[in-house]
Amino acid sequence: MMMIEYRLPELGENVAGGDVSKVLVKPGDSVQEGQPLMELETDKAAVEVPSPSAGVVREVRVKTGSKAKVGEIIFVIEAAAAAAEAPKTAPIPSPAPAKPAPPKTSEPAPKPTHAPGVPPPLSELPRRLAPAAPSVRRLAREIGVEINEVKGTGSGGRISEADVKAHAKKKLQEPSVTFLAGQFPVTPLPDFSRWGEIERREMTSVRRKTAEHMAEAWATAPQVTQYDQADITDLEQLRQKYASKVEKAGGKLTVTAILLKIVASALRTFPQFNASIDTAKNEIIYKKYVHVGVAVDTDRGLLVPVIRDVDQKNILQLSLELSQLAEKARSKKISLDNLQGGTFTITNLGGIGGTMFSPIVNTPEVAILGVSRSNLQPIYYNGTLVPRLLLPLSLAYDHRLIDGADGARFLRWVADALQNPFLLMLEG
Repeated sequence: MMMIEYRLPELGENVAGGDVSKVLVKPGDSVQEGQPLMELETDKAAVEVPSPSAGVVREVRVKTGSKAKVGEIIFVIEAAAAAAEAPKTAPIPSPAPAKPAPPKTSEPAPKPTHAPGVPPPLSELPRRLAPAAPSVRRLAREIGVEINEVKGTGSGGRISEADVKAHAKKKLQEPSVTFLAGQFPVTPLPDFSRWGEIERREMTSVRRKTAEHMAEAWATAPQVTQYDQADITDLEQLRQKYASKVEKAGGKLTVTAILLKIVASALRTFPQFNASIDTAKNEIIYKKYVHVGVAVDTDRGLLVPVIRDVDQKNILQLSLELSQLAEKARSKKISLDNLQGGTFTITNLGGIGGTMFSPIVNTPEVAILGVSRSNLQPIYYNGTLVPRLLLPLSLAYDHRLIDGADGARFLRWVADALQNPFLLMLEG
């Protein structure tokens, strides 16, 4: 019998260690070669660390919740007779000075051998990884935080999700991120007049505010865009049939007006789309009201009037209010109150053209629906190739709160409601 000091072997490329999620043995336990001794969680995966040989566990140098580094002694095992010739320790060799590469020969290099309990020799240890669970590392990657720059507040400097979010908030508040403070990042520009005539015009307040808000939204929320299309052939027939009735009342029955009602029902079905993220308090704010903003193109820039309590109004009422607010926006009679309080935004470029586009989420909202121009396409419908009117849809959402599967479900719900108007009465 002899004692083996079992050091944590290499676990993979650029993995310097991990967090001990569970110790599976205790002093006095008999173990077999290859039997799992503990479970270790790295930034790449959860792995089991096997016993190097059969024997009896005499010392356990780690505990659940602690950290273990490659090369660190984690167990002392009294090996069985078969391992008697193994050395007592398995030291990590120091990196040797670089030597000239030996001349190439046709003979293959001999494979290194290691005694039981001895990890493969390390020419160099990987750089120290920040102490954080895989889920925390994933969050850091998603919001663009360098995990090694985060200061952990947990035991032994362990980094939590709250630490990552606090670090991100601190970075966003630094003066260097000037657009979050209401200014643009100062980027040196060349002298364009060297190549020809130029003209400088001062930004309008609307354009400047739009630029600041879009820059803030892009920097704050990791955004994903989901695409789909809806067959609105039947809906278009209904729209044309009742358009005159809405016009007599003073409004205009547009696809956007119909989408307001559909989106309101979708937001009730998928409440996470009618929410905001409070990063300062690590909370999600779910809104019990449904106020939908509609982007309006004006000669001063993009404005987004907000229609309140959309879920409590019918399509006729929504058509009238949308027409009134759009006119106020274009005639510069819109009030600040009419531009605030939105929980979701619709932007329709169908009147201009294009196939699909990726709108930017209007933070602190978490999603926006983009609508492009409908177009006739040959579609197999009831076994026959016929022309059908298809409407392209683009849903951009904040990936911190909304997963891809939910984004696809939401957009498909909207598309189904457009294709089957009766579904809105049935489920909305």
